[in-house]
Amino acid sequence: MTEHAVVIAGGGPTGLMLAGELALAGIDVAVLERRGSHEEVGSRAAGMHSRTIEVFDQRGIAERFLAQGQTMQGTHFSGIFMSIEDFPTRHPYALGLLQHYTEKTLAAWIGELGVPIYYDDEVVGFSQDDGGVDIERAGGRIMRGQYLVGCDGGRSTIRKTAGIGFPGHDPSCSALLIDAEITEQPLEFGLLRKPGQAFLAILPFEEGWCRLVFSTDLDRLGTEPTLDEAKEALIAIAGTDFGLHSPRWMSRFSDMTRQADRYRDRRVFLAGDSAHIHFPFGGQGLNTGVQDAVNLGWKLASVIKGEAPDSLLDTYQVERHPVAARVLHNTMAQTPLSDAGPRIDALRDIMADLLAMDEPRKRIAGMMSALDIHYELGEGHPLLGRRMPDLDVVTADGPVRIYEHLHAARPVLFDFGDSQSLNVDGWTDRVHLVDAKYSGTWELPVLGEVTAPDAVLVRPDGYVAWVGEGSDAGLRDALTRWVGSPAPA
Repeated sequence: MTEHAVVIAGGGPTGLMLAGELALAGIDVAVLERRGSHEEVGSRAAGMHSRTIEVFDQRGIAERFLAQGQTMQGTHFSGIFMSIEDFPTRHPYALGLLQHYTEKTLAAWIGELGVPIYYDDEVVGFSQDDGGVDIERAGGRIMRGQYLVGCDGGRSTIRKTAGIGFPGHDPSCSALLIDAEITEQPLEFGLLRKPGQAFLAILPFEEGWCRLVFSTDLDRLGTEPTLDEAKEALIAIAGTDFGLHSPRWMSRFSDMTRQADRYRDRRVFLAGDSAHIHFPFGGQGLNTGVQDAVNLGWKLASVIKGEAPDSLLDTYQVERHPVAARVLHNTMAQTPLSDAGPRIDALRDIMADLLAMDEPRKRIAGMMSALDIHYELGEGHPLLGRRMPDLDVVTADGPVRIYEHLHAARPVLFDFGDSQSLNVDGWTDRVHLVDAKYSGTWELPVLGEVTAPDAVLVRPDGYVAWVGEGSDAGLRDALTRWVGSPAPA
């Protein structure tokens, strides 16, 4: 029987990112992927937001994605576009990149880290005991892991086998996605919805073809889409089928909205679409899943290595369930705005006026880009529980970016004080201590300028777990909570 510390069911972006996080921490991990490779053309997600690019930057791999995609200076709410170029981040943009490129890039990265991916290998069931999980694979083979993580999509076998509830809302609308060639160029690309019409988006991705997404009849759910159906729907919506031909891929989807009522069942966890599904307005699904993985990975690694108690794993749901719930909430708000009719048109006009104003734009764009995520880690400095800005600092080794110190996925304690003594006795083997100097202002997305701290403890996922303001009060408590008990003297 093959054994690994962690087995991940599903080789999409969430599963691959989680595998990389665990491998960086020295954990033996394997990925089981039911598909035959990551070379398949079908690609539902089409890009990533600022915070996800930052997450890749924290691991030193952002340029691999940026080199393949196209940046866009903004985000949108139901097709109402908002600029984020004034946001305090190195990546004030979204990146257009089809999911299969993202997957291939992540698969190559974890291959460099020595993670095996078992293709054509589907999980069909499992049983768990106090010591681990026996994972049943197609064909009757068994693999054992100390932990199993279901990243196997909205129809997750892992979630169903664990008996985890998936409450939510049934579909109220459906849409068709088709990647194909067109002979008649639209007057513009992007969301081409017009007053009184259902939504239509035409997005150019690669030379010679584009992606079209448009609304279809709800009663067609469950049926295979066809080229003729796509042409008929386009004519009904836009008055032309744009000379649609040579389809590469077609997919039908709905606005079904559901979230797992718990993300953990003893030694089994859910992440990504296995834990939450929603209409893809705003392109938040892949991003939420990748960030699930980065939150869970270091916590699993700490527990497996005996550095932290099992209770640390419960903070995964505490932190990530509300984030996904907010994504579901905002996509349910966006979906009706895409509908047809003069009443919806009037509502869109009002929303467009609001989002043209500075404060509403920052608030909604901060949510859509995930740059405003705030984990409830207690009262204190505004940085607490928020992502660490990627500042240019000066250390004994010279100028460096903050995120360069996060490449190894370890906790980092940055000391910005002139003579502050931080007591980290007992944690020096697990926490990277950096004396750094920064002379500029500190600014957070949405919140704006904040008071400069004397020191910050940054978790491996890039979120601030402790802020020093003139002393190291509370530091040892934060280290115990997030890094584990100190080593014996």
